[in-house]
Amino acid sequence: MHRLFVALRPPRATREQLLDAMGGVPGARWQSDDQLHLTVRFIGEVDRPLADDIAACLAAVDHPRPAIALRGAGSFDHKGHVHSLWAGIAPDEALKQLHDRIDRALTRAGVEPDTRAFTPHITLARLGRQAGPVEPFLARIAGLASAPVTIDAFILFESRLGHEGASYEAVARYPLI
Repeated sequence: MHRLFVALRPPRATREQLLDAMGGVPGARWQSDDQLHLTVRFIGEVDRPLADDIAACLAAVDHPRPAIALRGAGSFDHKGHVHSLWAGIAPDEALKQLHDRIDRALTRAGVEPDTRAFTPHITLARLGRQAGPVEPFLARIAGLASAPVTIDAFILFESRLGHEGASYEAVARYPLI
């Protein structure tokens, strides 16, 4: 089985800005440079034939290059427990349209449509129950912002879970127009 997702890889300057912002939450598992991405569409576990169909359908996605800009930060929680910290992405219609086109391509390949709201963000850290308070970190980076940067491709990634967290391998890169 292959655990797949489609993402955008921020340019080096954006990643460095994010890496510089990280820290200050005891027990947080901070993302490495290699892990920083903006998930456009999580796919999940699929077998090899479906993975091949997904790769082929994504190759047909023709879309203008979106621009991404960092805007603020936040956290995701489940039942009151914060499990991740993230950097927000400013609203961008081209990014939303890219998500929609990718979702339609995946549906043609046989993947169930995405029913969740698209909330563009870049995960900065994952937190277990023993992690320290996140409020000081969130207050410190509340004003996180960057100029928009144009993204020239989207990437199909395979995720492998391990003891040190997830590692991501680019399976295919799809240029945007």
